[in-house]
Amino acid sequence: MDYISLLAPAWTMGALLVFLTAPLGCLMLWRRMSFFADTLAHGTLLGVAMAGLLALPYWAGVLSVSGLLVLILWVLQDRRLPTDALLALCSSALLCSGLLLVNQLPALRPELIGYLFGDLLALNWADLPILLTAIIAGVGILVWNWKYQLRLAIDSDMAASEGVHAGGQRLIFMLILALFTVLALKAVGTLLMGALLVIPALTARLWARSPHHMVGLAFVFAQVGIAGGLWGSVWLNIATGASIVLVMAIVFGVLFVGQKVKAKQLVASS
Repeated sequence: MDYISLLAPAWTMGALLVFLTAPLGCLMLWRRMSFFADTLAHGTLLGVAMAGLLALPYWAGVLSVSGLLVLILWVLQDRRLPTDALLALCSSALLCSGLLLVNQLPALRPELIGYLFGDLLALNWADLPILLTAIIAGVGILVWNWKYQLRLAIDSDMAASEGVHAGGQRLIFMLILALFTVLALKAVGTLLMGALLVIPALTARLWARSPHHMVGLAFVFAQVGIAGGLWGSVWLNIATGASIVLVMAIVFGVLFVGQKVKAKQLVASS
């Protein structure tokens, strides 16, 4: 079997997706919004089910539900309501709604595993132009607003005093995350999207010396996870999304343990 031709479209798409994964994951850690990705991910299941019910493309359903979630969170902003509690509420409601709707659509059930864990290998070159356009748009918006996003992540009060519109930037950030969920559905499925964002950024945080250095490292670690996961899924005949996330988790574990061992050695030698 020609593994290169089999993996080439999926590898290309995964490598391009990392241009969004790395900066978004870092911003999520800095802004303590890691749970938001899981909430969006749970919403994608409802989006897929709605698309199946209405005979629409899956991305239309996912994008609609993601946009609705962003709007709901925007409306529910209230100092009396903690963000993590609101996300837990939305996450549970969306997941339950998605599962209930999927149960009413027997034709969708055989494809459920693919939606839950992703199937990046199912992509072909014909899918690439649309995906590339969406990624370029997302990265372009993020780059245009990066300095404001970074200021808000570092010190929101200081950024507000400097004239940064916190509410508008928060909305932009959530909308780009919503776009990411549509693109990542094929890569790792609904259950593992949060891991695709968080694990490379978390690994990078172990070694980063500055915010931009952290984004660069997250980019490298995400690329390693995509490549290793794709090859591992083919060799071991396992789900692509699960393989990608496991490789990223192993890289984090190895680097974390190695750093701890090195720190103990330095203490012992001093």
